[in-house]
Amino acid sequence: MKILESAENYLESILILRNEKGRVRSIDIVNHLGFSKPSVSIAMKQLEENGYITRDEDGHIFLTDTGKKIAEETYERHVFLTDLFTRCGVSEETAREDACKIEHHLSDETFECLKKHLANI
Repeated sequence: MKILESAENYLESILILRNEKGRVRSIDIVNHLGFSKPSVSIAMKQLEENGYITRDEDGHIFLTDTGKKIAEETYERHVFLTDLFTRCGVSEETAREDACKIEHHLSDETFECLKKHLANI
């Protein structure tokens, strides 16, 4: 299933924040991504309508199974690519930024081949 890059970024951020803090609210996403409260609110509504997240009565955000799968796949690519780039000598900051750009556009085939190739080195 392919979704918009922005949705992948939101889902990945929710996963990261949940792992760091245990619970996630919209304000945590605002602070993490540096987006405005209204933008995050609109995005959360869309993610909820599309079945990627749920929210409880206290405003805590939870990934659905589908949302979690997308978030984990996006995060795996991000971590892998960041590591690959830093091993090549790219600075940590640039490696993270470039990984974030590429993780959304890299085909599954290319990603799997990269993982296999690097596992054999």
